[in-house]
Amino acid sequence: MTTFVPPPATAAWAHEHARQGFEVVYFRPSGDARHIVGCTTAVEDGRTWTVDYDITVDADWVTRRAVVTGRSEEGTRSTVLQADGAGHWQVDGAAAPYLDGCLDVDLESSAMTNTLPVHRFRLAVGESARAPAAYVRALDLSVERLEQDYRRVADEDARQAYDYSAAVFDFHCRLVYDAAGLVLTYPGIATRAA
Repeated sequence: MTTFVPPPATAAWAHEHARQGFEVVYFRPSGDARHIVGCTTAVEDGRTWTVDYDITVDADWVTRRAVVTGRSEEGTRSTVLQADGAGHWQVDGAAAPYLDGCLDVDLESSAMTNTLPVHRFRLAVGESARAPAAYVRALDLSVERLEQDYRRVADEDARQAYDYSAAVFDFHCRLVYDAAGLVLTYPGIATRAA
């Protein structure tokens, strides 16, 4: 079981294939919690959009709050997700029982959010874990439940690697992480740029 070093002050990803764009994030310690502030700008299927996010995770990397703002030609939208840390959520102040059991927020617009569950799991090679998440769509900021699975596989060049799957999208890939637990390669989605 390997843990990660603290994240850097900032990181960035070039989004590719699924969309063309760029994501920048800043990590700010806040007592035992961590504040994660980022932005993705992209062109996808001929449409331009920007998503800003402000996520708070507790000391165990469990999402406690996420404020997500999206801009596109249709205008500006914003949504607020609050979680109690035990798997109960509110979306824009209303109870969201369909998210019961989720400990993470996962943004369609972000490569960074795949960092959250692996920090919490601390899996040994060969172990796997389910990571249902509150999934926020990029264009309309609708919130869905996303079932995800992570299986730790042998390290690649001394970097942790996980087989990741999201059955609803029939999507499977291998995610490789740096020493801080940030995704380096997200096949078909993004590559770490800084």
